[in-house]
Amino acid sequence: MQTFITESEAETRLLAGKLASTLSGKEVIAFRGGLGAGKTAFTRGLAAGLGIDEGEVSSPTFALVHEHRGTFPLYHFDMYRVNTWDDLYSTGFFDYAENGILVIEWSEKVEEYLPGKPIFITLRPLSETRREITIEGAAAL
Repeated sequence: MQTFITESEAETRLLAGKLASTLSGKEVIAFRGGLGAGKTAFTRGLAAGLGIDEGEVSSPTFALVHEHRGTFPLYHFDMYRVNTWDDLYSTGFFDYAENGILVIEWSEKVEEYLPGKPIFITLRPLSETRREITIEGAAAL
């Protein structure tokens, strides 16, 4: 487990870019953290580290999943409105497994169904701009 303190959204994105450089293309990245914790900002940094225009990354709250193409495909899920296994199945989630990097906001709602050994990222706001970010299951950054 690694814990970092970032002082700004830019630092959060840079940390995510470092993580992106360690990925092989088939990871499941499961975010933990409430509204405004920095999940989408972290995803923007991951995207940038994978050669994806981070300006294209937004929260998939209403679409449930956004697909991005870069060094590896990145599938950005929002599970906020998913409450059951049937809800999860209906999103097509399992069709994406093994076909790219799955990034999951609100992973707490589907944690028991996540494939493989997810990388868990917990984001905790310390102030308006500071975040404590804990990464479990990833290579050392």
